[in-house]
Amino acid sequence: MTGLIEKDKIQKRRLPGRPKKTVSRSDFLMVRLTPTERVLIEGRAKRAGLKSSEWFRRAAKSAKVFPRFSVEETSWFRMLAGLANNLNQLTHLAHVAGLFSLALKCQALLKQIEELLTKINSHDR
Repeated sequence: MTGLIEKDKIQKRRLPGRPKKTVSRSDFLMVRLTPTERVLIEGRAKRAGLKSSEWFRRAAKSAKVFPRFSVEETSWFRMLAGLANNLNQLTHLAHVAGLFSLALKCQALLKQIEELLTKINSHDR
């Protein structure tokens, strides 16, 4: 009988050390911050009562990231840059050959630029 009692005592004994976590975080993600960004994040984490890493994890999970520009908008900006280049070339020719000979070309180019800017502005709304 004493053997059974001793066996029960051994089984009920807790293991030494910290209990194992249910979710282990084994992967690392290195992020470079400026000193200002680090102070900002640490301040927000402190106000939230969290460690910086936990605050960062929660913020990353709930963040919504939008692309800077869509493919269509990028093509518009390229077109606008090309039109600006053409306008620059026409301005140079106007100085060399005289402004009145290029007035119609300039007006047509300005109309294209205006249409493109209208498209870009209407797309933002």
